[in-house]
Parts: sequence; structure tokens; C-alpha cells
Amino acid sequence: MSTDTPPAIRQHVIHVNGIEVFYREAGNPAKPTLLLLHGFPTSSHMFRHLMPLLAGRYHLIAPDLPGFGFTVVPATIKFEYTFANLAKTIEGFVDALGLTRYAIYVFDYGAPTGYRLALARPNQITAIISQNGNAYEEGLSTGWNPIQQYWAEPNAANRAIVREQLTPQAVKFQYVHGVTDELLIEPESYTLDSALLARPGNDEIQLDLFLDYASNVALYPAFEKYFAISKPPLLAIWGKNDPFFLPPGA
Repeated sequence: MSTDTPPAIRQHVIHVNGIEVFYREAGNPAKPTLLLLHGFPTSSHMFRHLMPLLAGRYHLIAPDLPGFGFTVVPATIKFEYTFANLAKTIEGFVDALGLTRYAIYVFDYGAPTGYRLALARPNQITAIISQNGNAYEEGLSTGWNPIQQYWAEPNAANRAIVREQLTPQAVKFQYVHGVTDELLIEPESYTLDSALLARPGNDEIQLDLFLDYASNVALYPAFEKYFAISKPPLLAIWGKNDPFFLPPGA
């Protein structure tokens, strides 16, 4: 039996432009850095099993985006929840940590956040791992139809329809849809996500981000141009049963 001690994951908070950014860190800072950017509806918690597997070879940093996990955005700073501002926060975060060269692992919401970071700072990005991190309209499924209708007509009725994506049942669906064995899905994962989404005011934050996701689609041509010109080493990993981002997005 192995007596090796699993690599430790440390939890930190760092202040970035008035925001208390919570992040997880593992591995030796002298090794290549991998910045892990989570998606909706989760947080850096989604990387809790991956980080120990990679910590022997890489320096791993996984922040919670504003509006998610344990990152705290004081009401006094009047933060506008847009993907541009999520990316600016992560820009400030990497600066606060003194990171100048790093790869990014992006998933779902982490993709447009990370791709914006790459557009702004292409020389800092050493590689990209994209897990269902869409940047092509071909990758959008019909599951986006209610949200696209909300983009076209951002009224109260369409906002109410999109709000259904925030229910505990909808959050659990994100985890169990298409899996071969639901018994492998830890219930604390979607239960934690639902509890954090249910905090006072967080539903409005999520609905604002749903609305602003249209800004990411508008940037798809710029992301594609970046891929073509900068040619970062890029690994696209795609779950074939993703109900929102289709495999052609890879």
C-alpha cells in the first residue's frame, strides 16, 4: 500500500480592486502555472479532484469568479456583472499573484473569461485546455433558445423564463444529464452550488450574466482570430452529452 501523502490544496483570499477573490492553490510555484477557470453553476470546487492529480507537475491556481463560490463582492463597489468585468477581475487577480506566464484551463463561463484574458495578454498565455469552452456559433445547442430570446427581448417575462435555470432541479441537471452512472456524482457538488446561488441577490447576478453572455458570442470572431494568429497550444476536450455546448464547438 502506498504511503504517499496526497498533495495539499490551500485556500486563500486576495483583494483585487475591492473584491475578495477566493482561490485554491496546489503545487510548487517554481513549476509551470495552470490557471483553472470554472463555469456555471459551480466554482473552483469543481477542480477539487483534478488539482491533486496535477499538483506534482504543475503550480495550480483556481479562483472563484465574482458571483460564484466564496468570492465576495462588497455592495459598496457597485460591481456590474458582465463578462468583461469578470475578465478584468481575473486580470487583476493574476497581477496580484505576480503571474506573468501561465496556461489556462477553461470550462463553460471560464472560457469567455479566459479567452478575453488571452486577447488582452496573448504573450502571457502558454497554452489553453478547453473543456466544453465554446467559441463558435456551431457549438450552441437549442438549449440556448430561451436565453437567446432573452437577449433579443430582455423583458420581465423572458427574464422569468430564464430564472428557471437557477432552481435546484436545474442545477442538478447540469451534473447528471448524460452521465452513464449517476451514483458517481457527489450530491454535495450540486447541493453546494444551489446553496450559493440561493444567497440573497445572487439570482439577479446570474440573470445579468445570462443576458450579457450575448457579448461573448459577439466576440467569437475575435477569439477565432486569436486562435489563428497566436496559435497557442490548444487541447479541446468535449463532453458529447453536453446539452448546451455541442461537440462542433470543439
